Amino acid sequence: MFKGLKPIQYNGQEVWPLIEGGKGVAATNHASSGAWAAAGGIGTVSAVNADSYDEHGNVIPQIYHGRKREERHQELIDYAIDGAVTQVKQAYEISEGRGAININVLWEMGGAQQVLEGVLEQTKGMVAGVTCGAGMPYKLSEIAQQYGVNYLPIISSARAFRALWKRAYKKVPDLMAAVVYEDPWLAGGHNGLSNAEDPRKPEDPYPRVKALRETMRAEGIADSVPIIMAGGVWHLRDWQDWIDSEELGQIAFQFGTRPLLTKESPIPESWKSELTKIKEGDILLHKFSPTGFYSSAVRNEFLRSLEARSERQIPYSTEKAGEHTHQLDVGVKGKNFWVTRNDLLRAREWDGLGFTMAMKTPDNTLIFATPEESKMIRKDQADCMGCLSHCGFSAWKDHDNFSTGRLADPRSFCIQKSLQEIVHGAPVEEHLMFAGHGAYNFGTDPFYSNGFVPTVKQLVDRILTGD
Repeated sequence: MFKGLKPIQYNGQEVWPLIEGGKGVAATNHASSGAWAAAGGIGTVSAVNADSYDEHGNVIPQIYHGRKREERHQELIDYAIDGAVTQVKQAYEISEGRGAININVLWEMGGAQQVLEGVLEQTKGMVAGVTCGAGMPYKLSEIAQQYGVNYLPIISSARAFRALWKRAYKKVPDLMAAVVYEDPWLAGGHNGLSNAEDPRKPEDPYPRVKALRETMRAEGIADSVPIIMAGGVWHLRDWQDWIDSEELGQIAFQFGTRPLLTKESPIPESWKSELTKIKEGDILLHKFSPTGFYSSAVRNEFLRSLEARSERQIPYSTEKAGEHTHQLDVGVKGKNFWVTRNDLLRAREWDGLGFTMAMKTPDNTLIFATPEESKMIRKDQADCMGCLSHCGFSAWKDHDNFSTGRLADPRSFCIQKSLQEIVHGAPVEEHLMFAGHGAYNFGTDPFYSNGFVPTVKQLVDRILTGD
C-alpha cells in the first residue's frame, strides 16, 4: 500500500480514492467500470452514446432512419438512454456491491439533460454519482437532487468552479461529493482550456488545485470534499506531496488513459496495440473538435490530415479590396473570390496537386480538398444526427431552429462517426484516437513489459503500490 493513501467515504461506504475516467463513445463500458468498482474504486460508465446489445450479446449498430436532423437527433437520444441503462445495470452486477458506479456525461452532447434524466430514471439505486464537464453544467445539481444521486462537476480552473457554485451548486451543497480538476494540458479527450490560457504553455497543476481548494474553503465547503486530480496521473508516487497535504485537503485521483489497456477494456485490440507504440510528444492538443473545445488525442494520420487541411487555407473577400487584388481562378465557381497574389499562387499549387475543391469556412477563408475529401465532408455534414448541443462541423444546434446560424466548418469532422467507428474496430490511423499526454508510459513502464495486459484488478492493485 502506498504511503499515506487511505480509503475515502463515498455514497455511504469506504472506497479507494481511485476513479476510473469515463470515456465516450463506448471506450468505458460495463466490463471496465464494473471491474474497477469490484476492485474497490469508483468505476465510471460513459453515458455518451453507449452500446446496447441484442439477445445474443452482439452490439446493436446505431443506424439512423430519420430524414430530418431533428428526427435523427431523437433516435440518437433513444440509443443513448438504452445503451447507458444497459451498461449501468451490467456494471452494477459485476461490482457485486463493492466500490461504486458513477456515470459520465458531456454537457455539450446533444440532448444531455434528456439523456441524463432518462438514464437516472431507469437505474435508481445503481448509480452513485454523475461526473459532468465539457461545458458549464449549471443544471447538474438540480438533476442530481431530483434523482437523489451525488454530482461531481469537472472543471479546469477555480474561476469555472466559482461560477458554477454561485449560480447553482450552492443550492444543493450536500450532494456535491467531489470536484474533478481536469488538467487541460495533460488530460485526454476534451478539456476546459480557456482563451486566457496558452495551449503551448502548460501550467503546474499544484497552484491551480490549491487555488481551487481556497475557493471552495471561501464558500464554506469542507476539506473532506475531495478534489479529484485528473489528467497526467500515472504513478501515485509522482503525487506523494499531494496526499495528506494541508494546503490541498482531501485529494483523490482519476485514471483515464491507463484503464484503456486492460483485459476488460472494450476498445479493439488494434487500438490497444497502438497504445504501446506511443512516444512522448505523440499526443496533440488541438482544436479541430466540432465542439469548439480543445482536446487531446494521438497525432495519427487522421489528425495529421486535419492539420494539413487547415494549412491549405487562404483568406478571401467577395470584392477587390486592400491586399485582395487577384481573382481566384482555381477551386471555385464564379468570380467573387479575391485573394492576395501570393495566396493565388499557393492555391494554384494545391490545385495542381489534386486539391481542386475550395470550401468556405465560417471565418471568410477557403480550404482546399480533393474531390473525394470534399464529397466525404459534405456527406458527413448532411448525415448529422445531432450528437452535440452545438456542432461547428455541421452547424447543428439541439434546440430552437436546430441551426447555429453559422456556416458549416469543413476544417472539423463528424466526431460521432469517428468515435463510433474506431471503438468498433475501424482502422485506428483513420479516426480520432483520444489519449492523455502520459500515454507514452505504456511503452516505458515495466509493468507492461513483454506485452503484458493486466486485468482491471491487477491494474488497481498495481496503482495502490504507488506504481
